[in-house]
Amino acid sequence: MLKVLNRALDHLEEWLIAALIAAATALIFFAVLHRYGTGLSIDVSKWLAARGVPLLPEVLKDIYLWLAALDVSWAQELCIYMFIWMAKFGAAYGVRTGIHVGVDLLVNRVPPRSRKQVILFAMLCGAFFTGMIASFGGSFVIEMFKTGQQSNDLEAPMWIIYLAIPVGSGLMCFRFLQVSWSYYWTGELPHHNEAHVEGIDIDAPALHPASTGVAEETDRRTSPMGLILIMAPILILMV
Repeated sequence: MLKVLNRALDHLEEWLIAALIAAATALIFFAVLHRYGTGLSIDVSKWLAARGVPLLPEVLKDIYLWLAALDVSWAQELCIYMFIWMAKFGAAYGVRTGIHVGVDLLVNRVPPRSRKQVILFAMLCGAFFTGMIASFGGSFVIEMFKTGQQSNDLEAPMWIIYLAIPVGSGLMCFRFLQVSWSYYWTGELPHHNEAHVEGIDIDAPALHPASTGVAEETDRRTSPMGLILIMAPILILMV
């Protein structure tokens, strides 16, 4: 049952991102056509009329009047909001698929056991941070709902727009916890091989933290480098 729900969430996440990208691209394309079509149609109509060309100036003038009557001033604002929602869901998708950029030069130099501890600590920090953002974002949305504030062009309730913060950050927190749980038991991280080129079979190393299998965890000692990598962000936060 949990696998079915998780698979459905994965597909919903992907469909929302794809739908938002497609809708925003189509809307921007239409807005650009409207902007240039309005000015170009009347300019060409005047140019043809000055040269005595029959029929076409009136047709272009009708096109201009039709385009000028369309109010698409809201298109830019809507596209911005769609990209915000897309970015929040895309960030959660990036955690699930391992496509976020990470600096792992020092992480890959520590022993397997310490490496696993450092990676788990990093992912739990990500879960804590995004969980806090989701919590504060939820409180902010509740207060925004009470004000009844609306956007300038769309006149849409602002609490719906800001809802992207708790929803997206909450989903990202869930993905961090999901990946952490899987990594704890399997020692495998989701990753994307940036060196792979479709159609070319070259076994190039992927740019991600090295996997930590269960069999590799024979050394029970904690590496000093691993301890430093764990304690450094804690000390920075305390300062």
